[in-house]
Parts: sequence; C-alpha cells; structure tokens
Amino acid sequence: MNRSSIGILSLLVMGAAVNAAPAPVVDVNSDGLDKRITVLERMVNTRTDTQQRMQQQLDEVQNEVNELRGSVELHSHKLEQILERQRELYLEIDKRIEAVVKKPSLTPLSTNQAMIAAQAAPVAVGENEAYDRAVNLILKDKQYDQAIPEFEAFLKLYPNSSYVANAYYWLGQLLFNKQEWDRAAEYFNSLVTQFTDSTKRADSMLKLGMIAQKKNNIANARQTFEKVMQEYPDSSAAKLASSRLKSLK
Repeated sequence: MNRSSIGILSLLVMGAAVNAAPAPVVDVNSDGLDKRITVLERMVNTRTDTQQRMQQQLDEVQNEVNELRGSVELHSHKLEQILERQRELYLEIDKRIEAVVKKPSLTPLSTNQAMIAAQAAPVAVGENEAYDRAVNLILKDKQYDQAIPEFEAFLKLYPNSSYVANAYYWLGQLLFNKQEWDRAAEYFNSLVTQFTDSTKRADSMLKLGMIAQKKNNIANARQTFEKVMQEYPDSSAAKLASSRLKSLK
C-alpha cells in the first residue's frame, strides 16, 4: 500500500470517529430514588392510618369512661338517697311516737306499728326521681333520644338543683353523639362557665374543643385543647386534648 492510500484510509477513519453519535447518558440512580420515595410514601400513609385508629380508640375509651363515671355517679346518688330516706323515716317515727306520748288517752302504738305507719306515708322525692329516671334512660335502657327531653324537663322543673351541672353534661354528651354540634356546645359551655368546680368541667371543655375541630374552627380548637392541658394537666381529658392537638393541621 502506497503513502497516498494510507493517508486516504486515515482520513476516513478520523471522519467516522468525528461523525459517531455520543454515548447516551444514563441516570443509574433514578430507579433507586423512585423506590425510596415509594417507601417513604407508604411509611407516611401507614403512620397516618395508625394515628387515626389510635384516635378512634381513644374516643371509644373516653365514651366508656364517661359511661362508667355516670354509673358510679348513679350508684352514689342512690346510696345518698337511701340514707336520706332512712333519716326521714326515723324522723317521722320520732314525731309519731312523740304525738302518741302527748295523748295518753289514746292507745299507744308499738314501735313496729309506728314504723309501718311511717313507711305507708309517702315521701316527696320529685327532684331525685326525675333525675334518676333521666339517667336510667341512658345507663339502663339505652334510650338516648328519650333521655334528652327528660333532662330538659328536669332543668325547667328544678333549675336550682344540685344535679344541674350533671344534667348539662348529659345533654351535651347526648347531643354530641347525635352530631348536633351547636346544641351540644351550648350545654357544655353552660357547664364550663357556670360550674367551675364540677368534676365534668374538664371533659366538657375537651368536647368543646372537639366540636370546634368538627366545625373546622382550628384556631378555637387549638386554644381550647391548650386550655384543658393548662387547667387540668393530670387528667385523662388533658391526655386526650394533647393527642387532639397533635392531630390538628
């Protein structure tokens, strides 16, 4: 091969090298990044679902606690009522015996006869009976809708009763379960503002925060939950308020 042929061949090889297409650039990390993003999305979704289930369980526990408190309250009230009736009965017996002693011409009654006569005399327990009937509709009969007018009637008949705060709470709870947010908030707010020493006040404040959250009033809900935690730091209501506060967006 002569020199001219070798030069022509060299030029052809160089031209082919210059005109060759550049090698494509491959991102070797793209698949791995997509997988990591997918894993993170699954973790976030799983965490969100877990938080929602935990919140639902907390709400169920709170409702059970409320029913247990109501049951304890009912039994305590019944015991007080029995003791009060016994005191009234003995007072009535004393009165009857004293009346007999003051009238010697009459045949004296024996102690058993006096007790039987006292038991036959009706004892006025309208207020207690009305409250018991309303509470029993909840705890025993599970007739929640019928309990609402019973408590409303109780509040009208006995506005100065020692059970007014409890009646407010039960009405708020019953209406809350029916998702009648405004009416429920009215009764919870009455308890919170009028009965600062009530054992139901912390739970009522918690429910007011939950109602605000249900109505998408996030600022009010956050403020109410923080108030529960501040005023009742060691209560179960404060723990639920803290959980609710973390779930706010």
